[in-house]
Amino acid sequence: MHITIIGAGAIGGTAGAYLSAAGHDVLLVDNVREHVAAVNERGLRVSGVRGDHTFRVRACLPEDLKGPLGFVILAVKAQHTEAGIAPVVSLLADDGFVVSMQNGLNEEVIARHVGDRRTVGCFVHFGADYQEPGHILLGNEHPMYFGELDGSDTPMCYGSLYFAGALLDVPMHEVLRRREYRPVLGAVVTEAVRVAHGLGHTRLEQIGDFRPAPFATGYTPEADAEFEKMSKWEGKSLKVFTGVQRDIMVRRRKTEVDQQPGAVVERAERLGIPVPYHRAVVRMIHEIEDGTRALGWANLDELRGGI
Repeated sequence: MHITIIGAGAIGGTAGAYLSAAGHDVLLVDNVREHVAAVNERGLRVSGVRGDHTFRVRACLPEDLKGPLGFVILAVKAQHTEAGIAPVVSLLADDGFVVSMQNGLNEEVIARHVGDRRTVGCFVHFGADYQEPGHILLGNEHPMYFGELDGSDTPMCYGSLYFAGALLDVPMHEVLRRREYRPVLGAVVTEAVRVAHGLGHTRLEQIGDFRPAPFATGYTPEADAEFEKMSKWEGKSLKVFTGVQRDIMVRRRKTEVDQQPGAVVERAERLGIPVPYHRAVVRMIHEIEDGTRALGWANLDELRGGI
């Protein structure tokens, strides 16, 4: 099967490497010239929990992409969805389709360009980091979830929690060991659950070990038990910091805050559901991005004391 992957970074590159190893004809499309050149010249190196391997896979720049395209995976950052899908629209075959291997609720954006019937939702839970041109680190392995558009909103509870955790430069499991901060982090999840329910998604999927359902009625003992599980690290992943934290701390670039917790705020406004914690997280992340706010525990103190 011929598969075109738009965005060959941590997620798209990893997916492309192992799809090619499974015998599929994969083309990686990325706008970082150095990365494309490295992949074509030396192959794509993926190190980490599956060992250290180099995969021979083709790569090109977006302007060099040619159709017709059948199976397309969109794996760009959420804020680049419009730009990522743009070169695909005119090249997509009549029976072609697009899978969104992205964070956030981007399926609706994709569907506006290619139609609902050619858009497939996906929630990616494995962790990987772009290291340098031609090299990706696979930090851990977890299942992925695929589905139609009517199921694309369920991951927002998990994403909202991780953005709240990105207010400081400490791994999420260490944050959750501080029990005094668990209620405010739980309040963020509760808001997202209530918005998901308001959208008609009454059955929220378990993501790895995390179950959002216990947060529906507030920060209950059952909800605390979910955070207790997440606080037990035990070296189970080579990926210590979340992708949001790496965007801020390592790659020094804008995060997907508007497409994840920001998307929850937008939907909450339509439904008339108050989400003050989400609004605060979005504002504070923007201030961190702009350099007017430092990372640190003081941000969680402000979050729990200022709503």
